[in-house]
Amino acid sequence: MKTPSHRKSGLHPRNRHQAPYDFDALCQRTPELRPLVFVNEHGTQTLDFADPAAVKALNKALLALHYGIQHWDLPAGYLCPPIPGRVDYLHRVADLLAESAGRVPTGKGIRVLDIGVGANCIYPLLGAREYGWRFVGSDIDPVSVKAANLLAKSNGLGGQVECRHQGNAKHVFHGIISPQERFALTLCNPPFHGSLDEASKGSERKLRNLGKAVKGGPVLNFGGQKAELWCEGGEAAFLATMIAQSKEFASQCLWFSSLVSKKENLPAAKKALAQVGARQVRVIDMAQGNKVSRILAWCFLDEATCKQWWQPAPRDDA
Repeated sequence: MKTPSHRKSGLHPRNRHQAPYDFDALCQRTPELRPLVFVNEHGTQTLDFADPAAVKALNKALLALHYGIQHWDLPAGYLCPPIPGRVDYLHRVADLLAESAGRVPTGKGIRVLDIGVGANCIYPLLGAREYGWRFVGSDIDPVSVKAANLLAKSNGLGGQVECRHQGNAKHVFHGIISPQERFALTLCNPPFHGSLDEASKGSERKLRNLGKAVKGGPVLNFGGQKAELWCEGGEAAFLATMIAQSKEFASQCLWFSSLVSKKENLPAAKKALAQVGARQVRVIDMAQGNKVSRILAWCFLDEATCKQWWQPAPRDDA
């Protein structure tokens, strides 16, 4: 059978997933993946990426082979994230921190807040393994918080990853960040859709793009609970709330950031950032093949003051 030689365009240079998936190595590490792999009409190994079970098994294999995450599972119906794109976010914001730190900062002295950590706990697990960072994850869903904490502990990261329940859905940072806490970075993958119907139609489009017929009622082919996939007003409303509330924590967080899937949401977000007095605003493009997204990052400090944040210089804490 053929092994494709092309590399995945658009990924960060440090991303471990530049090359096509090595299914032989992945199946060796995670045998449950093997029966889901087949040879397509071009003679190359692949999966049915419209099959949630196949996508989940691939994730487990990728995490085990590349990141030493030996125990990873999800409650039924929860969001199963694409690993290459998620770790790309981390690499790009690591470069953002490096601009003021003088180098890519690593170790447990770097504290990161993941807003909407989800049951998959994917950003804390990847960030802890790739950069040694320490994470706090927050979520309004108690099942997600319990599952994420269990994943951290199961992989020996209980002392490095702590997930907290956000009891008020109207708050993003309040109730999670205590008065004495400081974070070098906040992350977020906000709810994309504005309703369950919109989320279902989005999944139907994905399935059609994968050549699958759509039958019956609502379709959520990669899982996802309400808080993971949709909120009133969708991505634009969530971004507006996050930006407005970030001002209160301007002295406790160096860089705030969020994925922005819809490019048309950027102008309003930039306007909102100007209104709250953000001193630095960055739009960082990301791409994986034909899929294009971007990270919106903002900071309430000027560049000179950002450098002072790192005094003494960041170090690799044991």
